[in-house]
Amino acid sequence: MADFPQANAPRFSIEVYQNEFLPEGGREVNAIVTVTSSGGGTTSGAPSIGASASAASPPGRPTGAAVVVMVDCSGSMDYPPTKMRNARDATAAAVDTLRDGTAFAVVSGTHLAAEVYPGGGRLAKADATTRACAKEALRRLRAGGGTAIGTWLRLADRLLGGADVSIRHGILLTDGRNEHETPEDLRAALDACAGRFTCDARGVGTDWEVEEVTAVASALLGTADIVADPSGLAADFARMMENAMGKEVADVTLRLWSPVGAEIAFVKQVAPTVEDLTGRRTEAGARLGDYPTGSWGDESRDYHVCVRVPEAAVGREMLAARASLIIPDRAGGTPRTLAQGLVRAVWTDDMAASTAINPQVAHYTGQAELAEAIRQGLDARKSGDVDGATARLGRAVQLAAASGNQDTAKLLAKVVDVVDAATGTVRLKARVAEADEMTLETRSTKTVRVRK
Repeated sequence: MADFPQANAPRFSIEVYQNEFLPEGGREVNAIVTVTSSGGGTTSGAPSIGASASAASPPGRPTGAAVVVMVDCSGSMDYPPTKMRNARDATAAAVDTLRDGTAFAVVSGTHLAAEVYPGGGRLAKADATTRACAKEALRRLRAGGGTAIGTWLRLADRLLGGADVSIRHGILLTDGRNEHETPEDLRAALDACAGRFTCDARGVGTDWEVEEVTAVASALLGTADIVADPSGLAADFARMMENAMGKEVADVTLRLWSPVGAEIAFVKQVAPTVEDLTGRRTEAGARLGDYPTGSWGDESRDYHVCVRVPEAAVGREMLAARASLIIPDRAGGTPRTLAQGLVRAVWTDDMAASTAINPQVAHYTGQAELAEAIRQGLDARKSGDVDGATARLGRAVQLAAASGNQDTAKLLAKVVDVVDAATGTVRLKARVAEADEMTLETRSTKTVRVRK
């Protein structure tokens, strides 16, 4: 492990957990790379990201933050009428949570996107006056029209793109399906916004598509969740904004170097949620690949890195990969390295050493399988495949119990009757509340940290 602290800035560190021993001819190396950021300005008394200066940003980089809240104002938000009121109240709660100096805007979303506050293609700076003006503007929001989420995101991108800040973030609320643009339109909008800002997405009620909301969060490196009861929106929005206010370093990249003859098979974030980053690799030079991780505050995340190495004889050792956390230089100069860790490969004829599975690797392999088993089980249930759904959801119950993922186990118990969690013996419930099924599907990728 190596880290590269900077005075008053968040301190990043990398720890690598693996079994480096391979049998003769073995080619696959698996490692859990734990990245931790701590001790930044938010916790040490340095300026927050909403302040005019931030010690968390390296020299020459912008400081501060900008946030755009996108509120669904489509016609369905009037059914029941309390839903629109709850959305207004939630957005007001988010505005109240903004730190002084944070740039912000509110956007209403239908089949079009419109600026609610401040307007004129600009952002306001949060203070007592602008917060009051924003909340006054929210009172004028009315439901009517369709849903075109990609249009909302593109307007947020234009607003955020004009801000000279380090942290750009969106919060998106929808209650319905994206019926007024094609899936290709939404995908194009997500591709255009990826890497430009992060975004948390929430679905309120039960009439929205889980895949659409989770796609937004996945592409824009944010969180996705369901708020089944609209009365819970205000508390959820306040938590989301508070989390956004805790971000201090943006555009952090996991850079992996591999030697000649080796290749990175896959890279997955495995905690706090499962997110496959393999397809997001961008080449960064000879045998270098960059994987985006988004913005960071005081937090820790785990990544599963799998490397395929050349075959070698017993007694040989090699550096299979080097993991570095970097911040690119916007001017095209040398990126700043925040931390480094090494993944090793050692070939041995000791059968006990080469067949042992590292506990961290085993745990997160199970968590990734758990998320996939839930997805497959719910898909089978929707298609009427009772046997397939029972088998896959039973396996999910077994994995959740074995790993201690109690939150997911509780969600599964609302969809199946658990006969024996240890063996994965379950029966599908005859009747399942739509909100319970959508909650399980939306939260299926949330993991529990391994006990180190």
